Amino acid sequence: MYENYDAAYAAVGTGVALVYTVFVLAIAVLTLVAMWKVFVKAGKPGWACIVPFYNMYCLYDMSWGNGWLFLLTFIPCVGFIFGFIMLFKLAKAFGQGAGFGFGLVFLNTIFMMILGFGKAEYVGPQ
Repeated sequence: MYENYDAAYAAVGTGVALVYTVFVLAIAVLTLVAMWKVFVKAGKPGWACIVPFYNMYCLYDMSWGNGWLFLLTFIPCVGFIFGFIMLFKLAKAFGQGAGFGFGLVFLNTIFMMILGFGKAEYVGPQ
């Protein structure tokens, strides 16, 4: 009578894991497409958002004006703080305010899509 519970739980767990995986992949693809558009708007090659470390260099270059500041992300605690500041400076580089910076921090994919596909234009580091 109870011998099929393990199989049922395994099936439910597999289904949940599959739905979660598809959801995460969809978010990753949306973020990638949005970042590609943001990079192109800023005059960087779109493929740069795919290359590890180079994409961070380009993001810091777009927001700070000096890409080598991305090396600060490797310092514990300092990197975390500079990452937040970089998102606020990125919003400012596209002519947006502090509210948009908070949007980039908390809802990154959505606000990257707004930057990439919206009317915001890259004005450079401020």
